[in-house]
Amino acid sequence: MLIKGLWRLLASVAILLGALGVALPGLPTVPFLLVAAWAASHGWPELEKRLLTHPHYGPAIRAWRQQRAVPRRAKWAASVLIATSMILLVLSPAPDLLRWLLPPFLLCITIWLWSRPDG
Repeated sequence: MLIKGLWRLLASVAILLGALGVALPGLPTVPFLLVAAWAASHGWPELEKRLLTHPHYGPAIRAWRQQRAVPRRAKWAASVLIATSMILLVLSPAPDLLRWLLPPFLLCITIWLWSRPDG
C-alpha cells in the first residue's frame, strides 16, 4: 500500500507541475504529464486512463509510449526556448563555468529531441 501511495504522490506532483506549465511560459507541460502517466501506470490505473484519453494531451502521451515520438511543433517550441535560454545565459552575469558548460548540454538535448520521430 505504501508503494502504491508513493506512485500516486509522484503522479500527483507531476500533474501539478504540468498544470503550472500550462500557465507559465517556459515550463513544459507534456514531459510532466508523461511522468504522471508513467507513475500512474504503477499505482493509479484510473488516472493513467484519463491521461491517455485526454483530448489535448492524450495523443502526445500515446505517441511517446508507442514510438518515442515528439510532435514537430513541440520540437520547435522547445528549440526556441532553449536558444532563448542560452542567449540570456551568455548575456547574463552568471558564473563563467555555468555560461560555458550549460550551452553544450542544452545543445545535446536539442539534438536528441530532433532525433526523435515526429508525433
